[in-house]
Amino acid sequence: MHVHILGICGTFMGGIAAIAKTAGHEVSGCDANVYPPMSTQLAALGIDLTPGWDAAQLDGAARDADVFVIGNVVSRGNPLMEAILDSGRAYVSGPQWLYEQVLATRWVLAVAGTHGKTTTAAMLAWILEQAGLAPGFLIGGAPIDFPVSARLTDSEFFVIEADEYDTAFFDKRSKFVHYRPRTAILNNLEYDHADIFPDLAAIETQFHHLVRMVPGRGRIIVNGGEASLARVLARGCWSEVERFGLAEVPGTGPDWTIAVDGTIRLAGAPQGALDFTQAGRHNQGNALAALAAARHAGVPVAEGLAALARFRGVKRRLETRGVVRGITVYDDFAHHPTAIATTLEGLRRKVGAARILAVLEPRSNTMKLGAMKDALAGSLARADRVFCYSANLGWDVAGALAPLRDVARVFDDLPRLVDAIVAEARPGDHVLVMSNGSFGGIHEMLLERLAP
Repeated sequence: MHVHILGICGTFMGGIAAIAKTAGHEVSGCDANVYPPMSTQLAALGIDLTPGWDAAQLDGAARDADVFVIGNVVSRGNPLMEAILDSGRAYVSGPQWLYEQVLATRWVLAVAGTHGKTTTAAMLAWILEQAGLAPGFLIGGAPIDFPVSARLTDSEFFVIEADEYDTAFFDKRSKFVHYRPRTAILNNLEYDHADIFPDLAAIETQFHHLVRMVPGRGRIIVNGGEASLARVLARGCWSEVERFGLAEVPGTGPDWTIAVDGTIRLAGAPQGALDFTQAGRHNQGNALAALAAARHAGVPVAEGLAALARFRGVKRRLETRGVVRGITVYDDFAHHPTAIATTLEGLRRKVGAARILAVLEPRSNTMKLGAMKDALAGSLARADRVFCYSANLGWDVAGALAPLRDVARVFDDLPRLVDAIVAEARPGDHVLVMSNGSFGGIHEMLLERLAP
């Protein structure tokens, strides 16, 4: 089968391309932004890439395509998509293709939630890998312990990051309803994706649809401290349920809990202690969910703990990009006030009283729309200094950060932002850069400018 993938350079669609190639299909694709590292990875797989959306692809690279796999970056009015529709050629969404061609015959372990999906999915895949189960996986980031973010194996197990974003222009359900997991982690749930969901209740409905697809002998691993997820399960649940949570949060039991010192209990019985390098209570919660899901797949907790002791994390999740003159520069994907707050909490636990300089680009669609602006100042409270990049935002960033007073500064010019950070930073500081994009290469700029 020849598949031509529209939007192939996105993490998810690029993962599908790699999986399709491994499965023996002929793969080609196109995207508006064909550049490294994804273009390099796909070229290494022998996948032909066409820049742009020119309808002439139907007479060129995609002439012999049996099916077009459509990413959710594609909308009506896209020249190639319009030509596909006019020609009557076969097309399918990425999630549907993945289910029909790969997931339908496998034990799917899906990791859903507003936050922590990538890290938790990477942890779960690593635990299964270390247990000798050699899982297939598709992770929406770059796990450090694997050379790729997606792979297909002969294993019956497949770990997938289960995104609640919509599937395609012709299928407005969340991606994850296509995956039909046997094991599902519901890590957390709050309002996000303001560009497609009007309110939290709309997202809860999509999570309810996911729950409806888990078989009776399947298992749902759910954060017991989330009222939103309690509402989701109250709408109907037909599967086994195990709840997990932090030991100090009431109502998270009686199943899995983890204490600040890493001690894990299941139904009150000690299971061992988590000892790994990932910072923050949120990562302890992520690990607990991964351990519970792996146990459902047959991996003993002790074996999972041993694997997590060797887990190195995911790129762009509090990733150290360099240390210059005693100043450490980090990269983090934080895209939502809750993610900002938990990242800062984790770094604060790691560095103690040392100064943290938080550098933020509000770049996600939700942040660009200003839907979370009232929570922004509070999410940055653990930082000693805050530098925010406000270019191309249609709301008053300085006003939103006013409660931070002199701690926060706002810039709409990237070079001036870099100048201000360099002028402020001193040995022993920790510069935490947060964005879900490249942020104009600010990490490299800072490391170069901070160098003696």
